[in-house]
Amino acid sequence: MDSLITAAALALAAGDPLGALDRVALREDAPALALRGIAMAQLGDLDRAKLLLRRAVRAFGPKEAVARARCIVAEAEIALVSRDLGWPAKALDTARATLEKHGDRLNAAHAGHLEVRRLLLIGRLDEAEHVLAGLDPGPLPPASRAAHELAVAGIAMRRLKTRKARTALEWARHAARQAGIPGLMAEVDSAFLALETPAARLIARGEERPLLLEEVETLQASPALVVDTFRYVARRQKTTVSLATRPVLFALARALAEAWPGDVSRATLIARAFGGKHADESHRARLRVEIGRLRAELRTLADIGATSRGFALAPRHAGEVVVLARPIEERHATVLAFLADGESWASSALALALGAGQRSVQRALEQLAEAGKVQSFGHGRARRWMTPPVAGFTTTLLLPAPLPNG
Repeated sequence: MDSLITAAALALAAGDPLGALDRVALREDAPALALRGIAMAQLGDLDRAKLLLRRAVRAFGPKEAVARARCIVAEAEIALVSRDLGWPAKALDTARATLEKHGDRLNAAHAGHLEVRRLLLIGRLDEAEHVLAGLDPGPLPPASRAAHELAVAGIAMRRLKTRKARTALEWARHAARQAGIPGLMAEVDSAFLALETPAARLIARGEERPLLLEEVETLQASPALVVDTFRYVARRQKTTVSLATRPVLFALARALAEAWPGDVSRATLIARAFGGKHADESHRARLRVEIGRLRAELRTLADIGATSRGFALAPRHAGEVVVLARPIEERHATVLAFLADGESWASSALALALGAGQRSVQRALEQLAEAGKVQSFGHGRARRWMTPPVAGFTTTLLLPAPLPNG
């Protein structure tokens, strides 16, 4: 490898893409193409970066397996940043295995961190933890150590382990400062922001207030009976009753929990659960049936008693009843949660991340666009959607992942 290639590689490692391009911008050999691709990616021209990296893969000979694998890892990172979740993950696994086989542990670890980030993004936390457990952060340079700690913090926040997340982010901040890469330091600061902004709302005794992630974690461990609108469950510590497939029952449970310790009138319950504007006898009969079903579902957590005007919740072994509500009450809140990262998403990538049909996601995006909450650019398969972050809220809890005991 000649001195210009070496200097360009060192510039890229230090986060100086312009310095790298100064050295290799006019060269067409395989190493120069690869470095130019990475530099263009750092500058934000992802389409040009992908083309250069693919040219580099073709230019490297079949005997240069390590160089080809490094290009594939770089392309996988571009796919992740551009939210191309349909990019073949097996190619990254193969490249990682090649790098490990030839002793390039640093780039193999980088490939592992990319896989963790992808799994974290689509809510497969168990798999992400398994991959992360196989990566030793000890010998990694500062930039890679920061990436490792960001992955640890991301999983911890989704698991509602805020102390572990904060510790990992402190390590990440220290490593990012050692690396001296501004973009990496900004990413760590953004992750810290998620711990310091409201993630949910607490509704109790007719009042509501915002909750930080740390406060949500404390609430989950408290003896209170919590009606959780994120996962559609009622829980008290380790005892959980899922109502995810029973929307009518969950609507009744939420209405009763919001009014506790008071009662809720039959007319209000009918409106909340059935959408009925006027309570006739058929509505009242149906309400009695559904209350009976809810009473049976919640028998380990609470009783539901009749009052002169309606029904009231009576918790068992809990001194408080609260509702853990979403920071924004929006039908398509999970779609907005993904778009709130500021990146541009294809509808196919959102469908993959949400585990939903692409047409359903497209309809949701169109409705959000009509309401002015998202915007798109491009046409056909190149169409991308994005929105500014939801002001004042972190959307960690809206992303798909089971909460503790969920």
